[in-house]
Amino acid sequence: MAAAAAAAAVGGPQQSQPELPAPGLALDKAATAAHLKAALSRPDNRAGAEELQALLERVLSAERPLAAAAGGEEAAAAAGGGGGPGAAEEEALEWCKCLLAGGGGYDEFCAAVRAYDPAALCGLVWTANFVAYRCRTCGISPCMSLCAECFHQGDHTGHDFNMFRSQAGGACDCGDSNVMRESGFCKRHQIKSSSNIPCVPKDLLMMSEFVLPRFIFCLIQYLRDGYNEPADVSSEKDLNKVLQLLEPQISFLEDLTKMGGAMRSVLTQVLTNQQNYKDLTSGPGENACAKKSHEKYLIALKSSGLTYPEDKLVYGIQEPSAGTSTLAVQGFAGATGTLGQVDSSDEEDQDGSQGLGKRKRVKLSSGTKDQSIMDVLKHKSFLEELLFWTIKYEFPQKMVTFLLNMLPDQEYKVAFTKTFVQHYAFIMKTLKKSHESDTMSNRIVHISVQLFSNEELARQVTEECQLLDIMVTVLLYMMESCLIKSELQDEENSLHVVVNCGEALLKNNTYWPLVSDFINILSHQSVAKRFLEDHGLLVTWMNFVSFFQGMNLNKRELNEHVEFESQTYYAAFAAELEACAQPMWGLLSHCKIRETQEYTRNVVRYCLEALQDWFDAINFVDEPAPNQVTFHLPLHRYYAMFLSKAVKCQELDLDSVLPDQEMLMKLMIHPLQIQASLAEIHSNMWVRNGLQIKGQAMTYVQSHFCNSMIDPDIYLLQVCASRLDPDYFISSVFERFKVVDLLTMASQHQNTVLDAEHERSMLEGALTFLVILLSLRLHLGMSDDEILRAEMVAQLCMNDRTHSSLLDLIPENPNPKSGIIPGSYSFESVLSAVADFKAPVFEPGGSMQQGMYTPKAEVWDQEFDPVMVILRTVYRRDVQSAMDRYTAFLKQSGKFPGNPWPPYKKRTSLHPSYKGLMRLLHCKTLHIVLFTLLYKILMDHQNLSEHVLCMVLYLIELGLENSTEDESDEETSVGGPERCHDSWFPGSNLVSNMRHFINYVRVRVPETAPEVKRDSPASTSSDNLGSLQNSGTAQVFSLVAERRKKFQEIINRSNSEANQVVRPKTSSKWSAPGSAPQLTTAILEIKESILSLLIKLHHKLSGKQNSYYPPWLDDIEILIQPEIPKYSHGDGITAVERILLKAALQSRMNKRIIEEICRKVTPPVPPKKITAAEKKTLDKEERRQKARERQQKLLAEFASRQKSFMETAMDVDSPENDIPMEITTAEPQVSEAVYDCVICGQSGPSSEDRPTGLVVLLQASSVLGQCRDNVEPKKLPITEEEQIYPWDTCAAVHDVRLSLLQRYFKDSSCLLAVSIGWEGGVYVQTCGHTLHIDCHKSYMESLRNDQVLQGFSVDKGEFTCPLCRQFANSVLPCYPGSNVENNLWQRPSNKSMQDLIKEVEELQGRPGAFPVSISSETNLSKEMESVMKDIKNTTQKKYRDYSKTPGSPDNDFLFMYSVARTNLELELIHRGGNLCSGGASTAGKRSCLNQLFHVLALHMRLYSIDSEYNPWKKLTQLVEDMNSQLGNEEQQPEVPILYHDVTSLLLIQILMMPQPLHKEHFTCIVKVLFTLLYTQALAALSVKCSEEDRSAWKHMGALKKNTCDAEKSYEVLLSFIINELSKGKLYHEEGTQECVMISPIAWSPESMEKYLQDFCLPFLRITSLLQHHLFGEDLPSCQEEEEFSVLASCLGLLPTFYQTEHPFISASCLEWPVPPFDIITQWCFEIKSFTERHAEQGKALLIQESRWKLPHLLQLPENYNTIFQYYHRKTCSVCTKVPKDPAVCLVCGTFVCLKGLCCKQQSYCECVLHSQNCGAGTGIFLLINASVIIIIRGHRFCLWGSVYLDAHGEEDRDLRRGKPLYICKERYKVLEQQWISHTFDHINKRWGPHYNGL
Repeated sequence: MAAAAAAAAVGGPQQSQPELPAPGLALDKAATAAHLKAALSRPDNRAGAEELQALLERVLSAERPLAAAAGGEEAAAAAGGGGGPGAAEEEALEWCKCLLAGGGGYDEFCAAVRAYDPAALCGLVWTANFVAYRCRTCGISPCMSLCAECFHQGDHTGHDFNMFRSQAGGACDCGDSNVMRESGFCKRHQIKSSSNIPCVPKDLLMMSEFVLPRFIFCLIQYLRDGYNEPADVSSEKDLNKVLQLLEPQISFLEDLTKMGGAMRSVLTQVLTNQQNYKDLTSGPGENACAKKSHEKYLIALKSSGLTYPEDKLVYGIQEPSAGTSTLAVQGFAGATGTLGQVDSSDEEDQDGSQGLGKRKRVKLSSGTKDQSIMDVLKHKSFLEELLFWTIKYEFPQKMVTFLLNMLPDQEYKVAFTKTFVQHYAFIMKTLKKSHESDTMSNRIVHISVQLFSNEELARQVTEECQLLDIMVTVLLYMMESCLIKSELQDEENSLHVVVNCGEALLKNNTYWPLVSDFINILSHQSVAKRFLEDHGLLVTWMNFVSFFQGMNLNKRELNEHVEFESQTYYAAFAAELEACAQPMWGLLSHCKIRETQEYTRNVVRYCLEALQDWFDAINFVDEPAPNQVTFHLPLHRYYAMFLSKAVKCQELDLDSVLPDQEMLMKLMIHPLQIQASLAEIHSNMWVRNGLQIKGQAMTYVQSHFCNSMIDPDIYLLQVCASRLDPDYFISSVFERFKVVDLLTMASQHQNTVLDAEHERSMLEGALTFLVILLSLRLHLGMSDDEILRAEMVAQLCMNDRTHSSLLDLIPENPNPKSGIIPGSYSFESVLSAVADFKAPVFEPGGSMQQGMYTPKAEVWDQEFDPVMVILRTVYRRDVQSAMDRYTAFLKQSGKFPGNPWPPYKKRTSLHPSYKGLMRLLHCKTLHIVLFTLLYKILMDHQNLSEHVLCMVLYLIELGLENSTEDESDEETSVGGPERCHDSWFPGSNLVSNMRHFINYVRVRVPETAPEVKRDSPASTSSDNLGSLQNSGTAQVFSLVAERRKKFQEIINRSNSEANQVVRPKTSSKWSAPGSAPQLTTAILEIKESILSLLIKLHHKLSGKQNSYYPPWLDDIEILIQPEIPKYSHGDGITAVERILLKAALQSRMNKRIIEEICRKVTPPVPPKKITAAEKKTLDKEERRQKARERQQKLLAEFASRQKSFMETAMDVDSPENDIPMEITTAEPQVSEAVYDCVICGQSGPSSEDRPTGLVVLLQASSVLGQCRDNVEPKKLPITEEEQIYPWDTCAAVHDVRLSLLQRYFKDSSCLLAVSIGWEGGVYVQTCGHTLHIDCHKSYMESLRNDQVLQGFSVDKGEFTCPLCRQFANSVLPCYPGSNVENNLWQRPSNKSMQDLIKEVEELQGRPGAFPVSISSETNLSKEMESVMKDIKNTTQKKYRDYSKTPGSPDNDFLFMYSVARTNLELELIHRGGNLCSGGASTAGKRSCLNQLFHVLALHMRLYSIDSEYNPWKKLTQLVEDMNSQLGNEEQQPEVPILYHDVTSLLLIQILMMPQPLHKEHFTCIVKVLFTLLYTQALAALSVKCSEEDRSAWKHMGALKKNTCDAEKSYEVLLSFIINELSKGKLYHEEGTQECVMISPIAWSPESMEKYLQDFCLPFLRITSLLQHHLFGEDLPSCQEEEEFSVLASCLGLLPTFYQTEHPFISASCLEWPVPPFDIITQWCFEIKSFTERHAEQGKALLIQESRWKLPHLLQLPENYNTIFQYYHRKTCSVCTKVPKDPAVCLVCGTFVCLKGLCCKQQSYCECVLHSQNCGAGTGIFLLINASVIIIIRGHRFCLWGSVYLDAHGEEDRDLRRGKPLYICKERYKVLEQQWISHTFDHINKRWGPHYNGL
C-alpha cells in the first residue's frame, strides 16, 4: 500500500504533483523519504535507486535557480511561479534534509551521526580576525595554531606562546601529531584508539551516499551557469550575486562537515569518486540543460588559457617521448612563438616589452614539462571541478571554509592537496588578474598553509605530483610577465632583464602567497633535499633569482632635483627579502652538517654560472659604470651565504669552491660599489634624487634586512680581499670612494671626481669601511651565541630598549621556519648576561614608562664595540647616542673625565680559511696612505677630521695586533734604505715599516701651492734624490694606474712574475687622467717615519712640548704584562700611547727608535696650538659666557619694556593707587587681598569695576555617587553570573530618598531637606592663578583668532591658563574684601547663645541683594552672574531639575547649595575620607572654595526663604500649637525636621547669611545643628535595636532623667526619644520585618557611643572643612579614634574646661538652645503623625546611611586573558551582535560597543552616551581588543595607556604580540587617583575631539 502511494508520489513530472510542493506536503516528504530508505535497504535496490534519481532530478533541477540568477527578473517570475527565486532552493534543501534523514527528524539524524565522530583532530576552521593561539614550545611546524578552546584545555604553563589575530584565516591543529607535539593536545583530542568508537551502521548514512552526489553536481551546475567571463566590473557583481544565491547550499554542506568523521568520510567518497563524476557530467547528454552547462564549462576552461586534454592536438603539442631532446622542443617552442595559450592571456600585461618577453621565454622553456604544468587541466572528480570554480570565483569565503572543514579526513586531505597542486598554475593566473588580490592572497594562503605545513604530505606530493617543478615554474612564469631590460652598466647592449618594481605584481606584493608556499615546503628537510639534488631545478631557480639581480637601479641626478620620487624601492626590498632571501635561508637551514657538502657545491656551482651569465649579459669588463647603484644583488648573496655555511658548518675547503682571480675581481666590484654609494648618500651627494635614496640606504642596513643584504655583501668583500692582491684591493677601495686625489703630501690638490665639500666625509667613509671590513667577524669565526651577544650589546649601547623592540632589532634568521626562534632560550640567557632590567617607573603625572633593559657596567667597560654600532645604525644619530652614553658611563664610573674616543676592542680570532684578509694591513699601499694621512693631520691640511685620525690609528693598531712575520731577521736588515730604491717602504710588514724614515717626496701641486716657492734642498744631488723616491713621488697617482696594471697581469695570467713588475720605474704615468694642466712638480722634505709622526701627534694633541715619555723607561713591567686598563678608555692621546707601547712590544728596534726620537728636541709644532678636544671645552666656556651676557641683556630689556607698559597702562590710576598702599602699611588689620594678573603682570586688589578672577575648571562629576557602603571594591564581571547592580551606590540611595520624600511631603520643602549633586555635581578646581577679567576676555579673543589647532574648544569657553598651561573653562571672580576674615571677625565674644540665635535670625531675614544696589550693576555682579551661568551649564539639566514644578526657584536654590556640598565632599575624599592628617588643604593655595562660597551666597540671598518656613525657627523655637504645623489634609505637610539632612541645613544657613560671616554666628549655627544631628542619631539607633533593648533603655534613662546634666546624657535622651516615638506606629511592626532591621550585635554602651560618633562624624568633617576655608584656620591632625573629639573642640562644640581623663562621651558636646525635652517632643510629634499613616516609609527615612566608603574603580583580574576571553565574544545587550570594538566601563562594568553605529542614539555613539549617564561626561573604558584604556571627558577623549603589562613590563597595545599580560597595580592606582582627583585634563596631554563618534 505504502509502496504504491509512494510510487505515485514520485512518478514522473507529468503527474499531478505541483512544481513547488506546498508546505502541507512536509509529512509526505518524510513518508517518501522513509519509503525510499526502505526500498534502498533491500538487497535488490535498483528500483529504489531509480525512483530516488527521478525525484532528485526533479527537486534539484538546475533550471529554475539558473534562470533566476542569469536571466533577470521576468524570467525569474515566470519560472519561479510566484515563489521568487529563493523559494525553489529552500524547497530543494528541505527535500535533501528529509531524504538524508530517511524519514526521521533532521536534528535527530545530526545527533545520531555525531555520535560516531572519532574526534581525534579538532580541525576548526576560522577566517580572518579570529583570535587564535600559537605555542612555539609545542609546535613542530612554525605555522601551528590552536583555537582558544583547545589552547585553554591543554596545558601550556611556562611555554612560549602568544595569542594572535589571524590575518588570513587558519585551522586548529590540535590532535595532529605531524604539526605539533602530543603533549600540547587538549583534553578532547588526546589520541583515542579507534577501537572504542562504534562502527557506523550501514543504513544511517545510506541515503547520504545517494543524495549527496546529485546535490554537489547541482551546485556545480549553478556555478557553471552563473559564470560569465568577467570583462568588466559589472560581471564581478554578477558573480557575487550567484554566490549569494548559493549561500544556503554551501552552508548546508558546511553543516554536514561539522557532523564529524562519519559524515566527512561519506563526503570524501562522493567528492573523489571518479565514476560518479563521469556518470553525471559525461558531457553532452540527452538533457539540453546539461549540455548547455557542459559547454559553459569548456568555454570557462578555454578562456582561462587552459586546454581540455582532448583538444590538445588542436594546438599541435604532442606529449614528447622521453627520448625527445630538449633542444628540439626549444626549437619548436621558438617557432611557435607563443607557448600554448599562455601569452594570449598575458597579452595585456606586456605593453612594450612584448618582444623581449618572448625572447626571454624561449630561452627559459626547458621542455614541455613547463608547458603541461602551465596549460593542461583535466577534471576527473567533483573535488577537482569544485576547486576549479572556487578559483574562478576568486575563493569565496564559504567555499574555502567548506573545503577546509573536510581536512580532518586523511583520505580527503591527500586528494585535495593533489588537486590543489594540479591547479597551481591556474591559481597563479587568476591571482594575477584579480582586482582583489589582497583578499584572494589571504584565502589562498588560508588553504595552502594547512596543506604544506605537514611534512609527510608535502613529501608525498613532491614525489607524486612534481610539486617543486610546478612551484618553481609557476613562480618563473609569474615574474616573466613584468620583465624590463636592465640598464645597469651597458644600457644599449645589455641582454639582462630584471623585474620592473613599478608593476602591480611587485608593488602590491601579489606574489607572496606563492612564495610563502615555496618557503613553507622548503622548511621540510625531505623536500629541500630533493630540491638541492635536482640540478635542473637549481638552474631554473638561479634563473628566477637573476630576474632580481640589479633591479630598481638608481642613477645619480647631477643637475636638478628629480621631479617625481618613485617609491618602488619598497617593492624591490620586499621582493628580494621574500622571493630570494627567505627561500635561501630555508635551504641553508638544511646544510648544517658535513654530509650535506654536496648540496652546497651544487648551489655554488650554479650560482657562479648564473653570475658569469650576468656579467656577460651586462657586458661587464672591469670598471663599474659611474653614478649608478643597485642595492639588489641576490646572486652575490646566495653565493656568499652558501660559502659561509660551507666553511662554518660543513668543513669544506674554501678554495675548492672559489673561482679564479678574474672572477673574484668582478665579484667584488658591485658590493664595493654599494658601500661607496652608502658613503656618498650620507655625504648628501645624492640629494637630488630625493628622500627615497636615503630610504634605500637605511633599509639596506635595517634589522629585518641587514643579514640578507649588508652582511653577505661585507662577507663577500672579505672573502675577495683575503684572496686578491692586497695592494690592488686597497687602491680599488680608495678609487671607488673617489678620494685618491686627496691622498697627497701636498697641502693643496685637485680632485677631478669629487667636490671639496664631500671630500672629508667620503674619506671618513672609506676608512670606516676598511675598519669594518677588517674587524667584523660575523661570518669569519664567531659562534651563533657570540653573534647574538654582539648584536644585543650594539643595540643596547645605542639606547635602552624594551624586550619587544630588542627582539625586533636583532636580526634573526629571517626565514621563520629555520628553527631559530626569537625569544628562544639563548636570547633570554644572553640578555640577562649583558643587561639589567629597569622596571617601569611611575611618575605621577608623568608619562607611563615601559620596562627597559640597559647595558651592565662591565658591558660598557669591555664589550662596547663602536664598529658593530656603526654597522647596525639606521640613523647616524644613534652612533652619537651610543658615544654619549659611553662618555656618561666613563664619567660616572670615574674611568675617564674628558671626551673619549671610541674604544679599541679585541676581536675573536679569524677562521683559518680567512687569514689572508690580514694581508691588507701589511701592504705598502695602505702604509703609504696611513703615512700620508698622519702627515697631513700633523700639518693641519684641510678636510681632515678627528674621525679620520681615529680611523687611521685604529687601522695601525689593527695592523700591530695582527702582525705575522717574526722580527728575528730585523737586525740584519739594518742597512735598510739602500735596498729599497723602488719604493717608500722596504717591506710589507707594518711593524718594521713604522720605523722607516722617508726623507723626500716629490708631489704634483697646483702652481699656487706654497710648496712651489721653496727651492729643492741643495744638500742632496738630484741623482741621489731620484734613487730615494723615484716612484715614491708618483705613488699617489699610481694608485689607480697600478690597480689597472694588476688587473691586466691577472687577466694575462702572468701571476708568477707579477710581483717583480709591480712598481713602475718611470714617472711616465704622472699626468693623471683628466688632471688640470697647471700642475707642477715640487719636492717636499719630510724626514719622518710613522713612529715619529705619532710622537709629534701626541705633542700636538696634548698641546705640550715633549709630552710623550716612553712609559717603560720608568716601569719595565709594562712590556711584560701589556694589558693595562689605564689605556683601554680614553681620547686620542691614550690611543697614541697605546699604539706606541704595542709597537715597542713588537720589536726591539722600534723601542730603541721611539726612545731616540723622544731624546731629540722636538721641532716646534705647526702654529695651531689648541687640540680639538681642548678647543671644544674652550668653545663651550666661551659660548656659555656669551649666552650669559645675552640673557642679561634680554632680561634688562624685558624689564624696561614692562615698566614702560605699566606706566602707560596705569596712567589714570597711579595717584589713587599709592594711597591705599600707605594705609595698608599703617593698619595691618584690614589688609586687602592683592592679586597678580598673569596676563598683564599687574598686582592689585579685586575691585567692583575691575574684578580679578581665579582661573578655574568646572566639571560635572559623578565620583561621589560611586561611593558604596562596603569596603570590598566590586570586581569586574568575567562570567555571566557576576553582574553589578548599582542599587547600593551613594547616588542611588540619595535618589531613592528624595523621591520617597517627594511622594509624601511638600515639594518646596523636600528640596531643602536633601542635597543633590552626587551624580553630575559640579566640581570646581583651580590652578591658583588669577587674572583680570577684562584681560581674560581679550585673551579669549586672541585664542579665537588663533588658527592653530588646539586640543580644546574656545567656543565652549575653554582655554589654558596663560601661566601654567593648565586646562580651564571659566573664571571665578574674587570678592573684594579682606584676604581671610580672621582678625576682625574672630574676637571671642561673650554674647549668650540666645542673643546669637536672634542675630542669626535677623541677619537671615534681611532682604538679599548684591552688595551694591542692583540699579548700578557693576562689572563684578555681571561676572558673578555669568560664572553662575557657567556652573549651571556645566552639568546636564537632569542633574539640576528635581522639582515637580519645572523651573521653580527652589530648584536653583537646591542646586546652588549642593554645589558647595559637592566640593566639600570631594575635598574630603581627596584627603582620604577623614581629616586625621589635618594640615592645610591638600592643594594648598589651590582651593577656590572661599571665592565659590561668595558667588553662591550672593545668588542664594536673592531667593530669601519665607520666614515661616525657615528651618532655623524650628530648630530654635518652641511652637505653641503643634498641630497647626501639620498642614491640612488637602495640602501635603512639610518635611519633618528629623528627616532633614543636617549638612544641607548647615550650608543653607550659612549661605543665607550676609557675607563675610562672623565666626561666632558660624559656631552658633553649628551648635544648634549638632543638637538636631544628635537627636537624629538617637532616633536611628532606637529604630535599629530590638524591642527588648528599647524597653531596657527606656527604663534606664528614665532613672537618670533628674540628674544634673541629664540633657547631656545620651541614655536619658534616648529613653525620652523612644518614649516619644512609640506614641506613633513607628515601632509597631510585625516581627518578621523587624528581624531584618536588627543588627545582630548586642548593644553595649561602647558600641552605642561608637555608633553615635560615626553617625555624627561626616557632619563634623564637612563643617570643619568649611570653617577652615571660611576663616582660614588650620585643621589639627589626630589619630583616627580621637577624630571626633578633636574636630568637636576645633568647632567649639566642646566646652573648654572639658577633662580628657575619663572616656569621651559624644553627648557632652550638646548645647541646647531651648529645653531639650520640649524641642525633642516637638520634633518627634511631626514624625509621629506621619508614621500613623506610613510606618514603613517613616522608618526607612529615619535610618540614614551616612558612612560611605571611598569610591573605587572596579577590581580587575590578575590576568588579562580572563577579561579578553569573556568579553571579546560577548554580544552587546542593545544590538545583540558581537561588537567589532568591544569596551567595558571601569566605573560600573557596563559592556558597550565602541564606535558601533548599531547602538547609536540621536547621533551619540554608545561610549559617549554612557560616559554622560555614568560619569556625567567622564568615562573610563577598557578597550577589550587593544588592552588600552580610553578616557572620555566631555567632548574630548584621550588614550590613557594600558594597566596590563607583560612579563617584561611592556604594554601590548592592540595585542599585537599577544603575550600574556598581567595587571600592573601601580598603574591602576594612578588611573584611579586621576579619576578621583579629577585631574585627567591636567595630566594627560594628548586630547582630541571625538565628535560623539566613540
